[in-house]
Amino acid sequence: MLLNLSNVPRDYAWGSQSLLADLEGRDPSTAPEAEVWFGDHPGDPAEVEGDGTLDAVTGGKLPYLLKLLAAASPLSIQVHPTLAQARDGWEREAGLAMDDPNRNYRDANHKPELIVALSERFESLSGLRPVADTLRLLGLLGAAADPLRDRLSSDGDVLGDAIGWLLSGAAQAEVDAIIASVGDATASDAGEWADTLRAVSGIAQAYPGDPGVVVALLMNHVVLARGEAIFLRAGLLHAYISGLGVEIMAASDNVLRGGLTPKRIDVPELLSILDTTPGIVPVLRPSAEGAVTEYPVDVPDFALRRVELSGAPVVVQVAGPAMALATAGEVAVSGADAVARPIAVGAAVFATEDETTLTLTGRGEVFVASPGR
Repeated sequence: MLLNLSNVPRDYAWGSQSLLADLEGRDPSTAPEAEVWFGDHPGDPAEVEGDGTLDAVTGGKLPYLLKLLAAASPLSIQVHPTLAQARDGWEREAGLAMDDPNRNYRDANHKPELIVALSERFESLSGLRPVADTLRLLGLLGAAADPLRDRLSSDGDVLGDAIGWLLSGAAQAEVDAIIASVGDATASDAGEWADTLRAVSGIAQAYPGDPGVVVALLMNHVVLARGEAIFLRAGLLHAYISGLGVEIMAASDNVLRGGLTPKRIDVPELLSILDTTPGIVPVLRPSAEGAVTEYPVDVPDFALRRVELSGAPVVVQVAGPAMALATAGEVAVSGADAVARPIAVGAAVFATEDETTLTLTGRGEVFVASPGR
């Protein structure tokens, strides 16, 4: 059975007034439009055309949450736990009310994520940069960065130590000085770091005085082109800066924040789940051949495929409850009944578990989500 899905964009402050509107071919919104959720998450289950919400169909057991994400300004720096860490945290906080401000864990699940760029440029901070490279970057910031350079030049877990220090509240004077030096360096010839410093300077304007601005200097600045993706595993520090994308994640709401937010930051808990191993996060690129791009991830919760339609039908095999989300053109989907069902751009069709083959037709772009294999 196929069911038409839609939802109202969530109005988080970092959302764009134009990105989703442009995608759907309508006038810009007068309020931020940050995310559209296609899932059965109790926080905002998708609307089933003419028949309630998706959680009534699935029983709230869909293992993934599919979203359109439209960022006009940076999201908070954050990290998500492994499955074992989430279960442990959930048990430790069993005595806390769900709305208790000291609660970190909203469920017992992990939250790996994959995001695919829909805009021509999608900016993110993803993972911690190799320390030697960060020391070269900090060399452009003058004496203001000396305290941070000293910490990164010592022994042990230097990145964890530096992040804990920056977020502790005891380093605000040093944070302010480093942020000021970023503005000075951005105005000069920054060479290979020009784009990164421009991005961090923009973050500083959005979050003046926030220690997360300096945490951002420790992270890889990753720019995706349309169709490119990054997978964010558990423990990986990240933040989206700007752009439009399709995001899929495990069905969880577990977030530990590390800056760029007025919300509570539990520094010890953040550091307990943060993987401080530095390294480059690989970019997953669209297929150069064929209509279907697969974005391989090593989690069982979800799989995502991008299908480019140029007139000929494309048949996609699915196992378990699946979704087809249209992001360009005029497209349709059919299941076992062979009845073509148009999908409006920015909307999705849900396929129940009895559907094993989806046939996509038309010209445009569709993302097919399903449980992982």
